[in-house]
Amino acid sequence: MTDIATPAAGRRLSPTFVIGLVLVGLNVAVALTTLVWTPYDPTAMTGGRLAPPSLLHLAGTDRLGRDLFTEIMIGARIALTVGIGAVAIAALIGVSLGLIAAFASRTLDDILVATLDILIAFPTLLLAMLIVAASDGASLGTAILAIGVAASAIVARLTRILARRVLAMDYVTAARVAGTSWIGIVRIHVLPNIWPTLIVNLALQFGLAVIAEASLSYLGLGAPPPNASWGRLLQEAQGTVYTAPFGAVAPGLALLSLVIGLNLTADGLRDIADPTRRTRT
Repeated sequence: MTDIATPAAGRRLSPTFVIGLVLVGLNVAVALTTLVWTPYDPTAMTGGRLAPPSLLHLAGTDRLGRDLFTEIMIGARIALTVGIGAVAIAALIGVSLGLIAAFASRTLDDILVATLDILIAFPTLLLAMLIVAASDGASLGTAILAIGVAASAIVARLTRILARRVLAMDYVTAARVAGTSWIGIVRIHVLPNIWPTLIVNLALQFGLAVIAEASLSYLGLGAPPPNASWGRLLQEAQGTVYTAPFGAVAPGLALLSLVIGLNLTADGLRDIADPTRRTRT
């Protein structure tokens, strides 16, 4: 009788998952708001230099007198744009390579796995820096491409492992004997069984992409001015951190809220994808 009630209890969302969704939702709402409204023009010098938080400027102003709250709002849009773009690229490249490796011959599989292991050995940020440095110059599009390509190796490795587990199942062997094409096996059997775990990993990659973009912008390799990336705001505020600390605290808290929200959401998705992780009550 206990097992019958378990699925119903398992559908209840964990508090951490709800908190994660709220944090991510707030950042998404702020990012969407900037498409139609911001408190001030992000490039306008609307106040004194390094003014403290006030009713006119909720987060104060930066070293040029621009409204910091407006820049942080736009930074949310940039962070989410980079995260979505990078994850889409990582999913497209990574899942494709992972499926190819899963179906490939032993020799080709070994080559692909060795290549992926080499790429994974490089830190994502370092690999992204190399790609940006090798491109024509720093830009938002370059940062998205670099982070997405760097993350694709991890997605490909996971996809290969998951796909090979599914391919070893008896029902897949029966489908092959029945003449089902490899495309049909991928569509009917492989993807439906591996997507829950992939979604969790992609949610984690989303958070890593946001951090990577902020790091690239901090180093001057991300979206160039006047894009108000959180990383660039942190870089600009480091020289005045003692005289105007809120210039560094505000974008840091914004970055922290989004990354924590994404990690909590990923953890909640993991619980949903793997019912054995749920705490039975």
